[in-house]
Amino acid sequence: MRQPFLALAVVGSLGAHAPTPASADPFAAVRFLVGEWTGEGDGKPGQSSGEASFRFELQGQVLVRRSHADYPAANGRPASHHEDLTTLFAEGGQLKALYLDNENHVIRYLVSEVPGGAVFTSEPGPGPRFRLTYLRKSEALVTIRFEIAPTGIPEAFSTYMEAITRKVK
Repeated sequence: MRQPFLALAVVGSLGAHAPTPASADPFAAVRFLVGEWTGEGDGKPGQSSGEASFRFELQGQVLVRRSHADYPAANGRPASHHEDLTTLFAEGGQLKALYLDNENHVIRYLVSEVPGGAVFTSEPGPGPRFRLTYLRKSEALVTIRFEIAPTGIPEAFSTYMEAITRKVK
């Protein structure tokens, strides 16, 4: 599974996070992501470059991320292009996200606030679990980690890809 949005190391380990209680602003944990981002990454899918945007839509009720990443040919693998769309929305006092991509992946996330960022953890179900962490390093710099836990061991996350992105708008 390829998760775009580019890579650099995130220091430290991230444990499981409980859902954040409802607040006056259900998007408070992710509001720092609004804008346009560019970056480069590395991980199991290989080196990548790409862009992402986060924009509010539907009169501010939904935050939409559109992202793409390009992977050059390497180690016998052909070059590839990845695109995804994520919608973030409040439901029942919980911030949630729905991820869809051009590889037919569908992931439903619960979003939690952590110091300096937000963690998207896939809802329990059959198959592997996924965790996507955004950590704000400055107004224009965010690090990202995408992790996968194997089927049957839902909390045994290991890093698949790490990224650093820079805000361009």
